[in-house]
Order: sequence, then C-alpha cells, then structure tokens
Amino acid sequence: MQSPFPIPPFASECKTYAKTSFGASFQHPFVLALADGTLDPKLFRFYQIQDAKYLESFSDACAILSTKVTDPDDKLWLIDAARMALVVEGQLHIGYGKTLHYDAKTIAETEPTPNNLAYQNHMVTTALKGSVLEGFCAIAPCPWLYIELGQHLLREKGTIPDDHPYASWLKMYSDPGFNDYMTHLLAKLEKYASGADTQTKNRAKLAFQQSCNYEWMFWEQAWTNQNWPSR
Repeated sequence: MQSPFPIPPFASECKTYAKTSFGASFQHPFVLALADGTLDPKLFRFYQIQDAKYLESFSDACAILSTKVTDPDDKLWLIDAARMALVVEGQLHIGYGKTLHYDAKTIAETEPTPNNLAYQNHMVTTALKGSVLEGFCAIAPCPWLYIELGQHLLREKGTIPDDHPYASWLKMYSDPGFNDYMTHLLAKLEKYASGADTQTKNRAKLAFQQSCNYEWMFWEQAWTNQNWPSR
C-alpha cells in the first residue's frame, strides 16, 4: 500500500517491525462493518465514548513529551498535538453525541475498558519513563494507522455517500489534510532516532509495535463490548 505521506528510514523500520500488528486493523470486523455501514450503532457509540477517553491520555502523552524536548518548534508542535487531540477530534464526538445520545458528562462517567486503559497506560508510561524517541513511537501508530486506514477505505469505496451512517468518521480520517500532520510527526521521530543508540532504537520499535497491537485491541474491545470481568 502506497503511503499518502513520506516515511523516513527509521519510521519505515518501525512499520516493518510491526507489519503484522499494523496491518491487522485493516481487516478487523469492526472496521469492515464501519466501512460498509452495517456496524451496530450501539457498538459505534461504545467505541466513540471509549475513544474520547483514550484521546485524553493521548493528549497527556503529547504534553509530557513537550516537557522533555528542548527545541521550541518541537515543544510547540507537541503542545498543539495535545490540543488537537481534544479539540479537533472532539468535534466528531460532539456531532455523534447528538445522534447517539451521549455528552461530556457521559464520557467523564464512563470507565475505560481493560484494553483501553492498558493502551492509555502504555502511552503515558512510555512518555514519562522512556526516551523522547520511545515516546514518539508510542503515540505515532494511532494517527498513522487512522490516516492510512481512512484513505484506504476511501479508495476502496470510491466515494462516501452523505447518507452513510458513519460518513463523518470516514470523511474526517480520509481527509488529506492530515498528511501534513503525519509528515511533521514522522520527521520529528526521525530527528530523535538519528541521535539514538541501538538499544534505544530497539526499545522504540517495541513501543511502536505495542501501540499497533493496542490499536487492534481497541477495535476488539468495541466489537465485543468489553467490560471488566467482575461485571
């Protein structure tokens, strides 16, 4: 699959390292049902609320990384990425919240699923305890996979009908405007990889792969309506 944005050498290594994990999301039944419009609205509502919880921690991870970099441009980019996760994608949640009957209070009162909480902890812990490179590798799979997935689904469908139940989701993540975001993210990842030793790079590739695994697990928790064992 041709990438819609340039992939620098170390980012390419990460994607190759996590090839199976990265590609698995494209064939998950939740994704396929979402794309063809047959996904149960109750499952999509579940997914959207959990996604809103996840984005809070994605924002936290970006904010933590902003305190660890010294380049003002990188610091500002990370701060903006933290804001974008809550504001830009939050608009999608507001729209669907009106039709699927959930709001900010619903999101605040919802407990993360086991898979979601594990993913959140992975990102935040890596940002806190790992190198800057490891932190970038932990957050990169989410936007990377969504953007490639969104544009892949658009190519598959050709067009997205306005009456498609998930048209807003599909149109958002197939928007080529996100390509610039990924170009900058992967350029910064490459920048920190260039000064890293082999051990740090290996840990970073593992962090990337783990996030790819969690992406698949995120679709799975929504598809199965996952809850905690005691409930």
